[in-house]
Formats: sequence, C-alpha cells, structure tokens
Amino acid sequence: MKNKRKLVSIILNCYNGEKYLTETLSSVQNQTYKNWELIFWDNQSKDSSKKILKLFNNKKFRYFKSKKHTTLYAARNLAIKKAKGEFISFIDADDLWENDKLQLQIKYFRDKNVAVVYGNLWIKKEALKKKKLYINYKIKEGYVYPDLINNYNVGILTSIIRSECIKKLKKIFNDKYNIIGDYDLFLRLAKNYKFKAIQKPIATYRIHENNLSTLNKKLEVIELQNWLKKNRNSLEIKQYQIIRKKILNLKFISLKFSDNFLKTFLFFICSFQSVLSLRNIIILIFPTFLLKKFMWFS
Repeated sequence: MKNKRKLVSIILNCYNGEKYLTETLSSVQNQTYKNWELIFWDNQSKDSSKKILKLFNNKKFRYFKSKKHTTLYAARNLAIKKAKGEFISFIDADDLWENDKLQLQIKYFRDKNVAVVYGNLWIKKEALKKKKLYINYKIKEGYVYPDLINNYNVGILTSIIRSECIKKLKKIFNDKYNIIGDYDLFLRLAKNYKFKAIQKPIATYRIHENNLSTLNKKLEVIELQNWLKKNRNSLEIKQYQIIRKKILNLKFISLKFSDNFLKTFLFFICSFQSVLSLRNIIILIFPTFLLKKFMWFS
C-alpha cells in the first residue's frame, strides 16, 4: 500500500471549544488528502461542542466522551488508544490547518527512518486581528535533537508522527506535565528518529484570552525546571546551560506579567548575564497592560 493511501488519525481534544470549533473542523474536512479519521475527544464539555460536531454529519468524525475531565495530555493519551491510523496528528479546537497540510507531509514517510514531519505555522493574535510567521529561518531536518535543545520550534498542530514510533514509548505524553508535554515528547522522539520539515506555514495557532495566562507561564517554568533536573545526566554542559537560560527568561516574563516591577527588576539584575537583551529591556520598562495588548507572546 502506498503512503498516500495510509490512514492518518487526527486527535482533537475538546473542552468547551465551541467558539472556534466550526472553523477548525472545516479545516480538517477540507483536506486534499482524504484518508483520515478524526478522533474527537470530548473532555466533559458543557457547551455546544458536540452539537457543532454532529452538524457536519461526517462519518470520518469519530466521537468519544471522556468518563471524567482530565488534563490535556492525559486526554491525548486516551484518544490515541482509539486511533486506527498508521500516522497520528494533532489539532486543538481553536487551531486551523491549511488545506494541503496532510498532502504535503505524508510523502516524507516513504523514508522508514522518519518518525515526525512538522512545519512552519502562522501565529494569529485575536486581539490584534493580525498574524505573523512563527519561524523566519530554514527549519532543520534529520536528527534534530541538538537543534531542538538549542531552539525548540515544533508546533504540535503542524506535526504528523508515525504511530509505531510512539507506541514503542513507555508513555506517549507524560501526563504529569500540563504545559511542556509536547516539548518532552518531541525531544524523546528526536533522540532516536529523523524529522522532516515543511518550510511553508501549514497551520494557524491562535493566541486568545483562554489559551495563555500568567499561571501557564509560572507553571511552564516549574515544569521545565523539573524536566531539566530529570534529564540533566543525559545533557551536555552546553545543552544544560541553554535550557537553564530559557527557564530564566521565562521566569523573567512570568514575573513581569505578575505586574510587580520591583521583583522583576531585582530578578533582571540578579540574572543579568542570562536575560540581558534588547527585547527584555523593552519588556522590563514597558507597562504590563501594553505588553499584554500588543506583544505576541502574551
């Protein structure tokens, strides 16, 4: 059987996702690559998400309701168990795919050593009604583990993973994480398998009031600290320093968003060598409410 005929299972975890769900489902239904199934995992939604799904009347949309509400990564693990495809992909209830996304990606799996195909994406900030390109350089391919440590850039909504590769893992997503489960999974895969990349944007990630918060930034710092402690022995000294610097920069942003200038300033001074940059100086001096309104990371 040729790759173009192989089944792609699309995992969609939905919890009260009615606001953007019609657009998301339309972007899946309109794929030029036709051999796919959607695993719609209803994580105990209280809104009209199920009704919206049913209005599509598409037999490829397979509906499952969780017995209880779980974290995102626990939900994805459960949903993957329902997947029949030789490839697994992911889309959330507020994401969008370009119509040719799957078509562009599936051909790269002719190489049996390729486990993941990912690509560029648009970031759309609802408050600004604008979008920008996520990656403005050539995306790395091959055995990219060192590159991802240096500059992690895998958007899960752009990815397709070979099913047999993730099924070999003891645990697919580590459900002890709430924020960095993607980061953990793709770094584990990158240690052993080749990645291929689509250079043009193949998806759109929305930034809106419900998907990023100060709490998430604080939690991301905690989880990355735990990840670094757990994986320290497998990292080179330079790799360890890169991730530690990343954590300090995230902590700086988290403090800034807490709207406590004194704490933010003292942290900036104490961590001067790691967080000094023109970008962070601007973040330090600008009022928080303006940053939240205009900056793309908020």
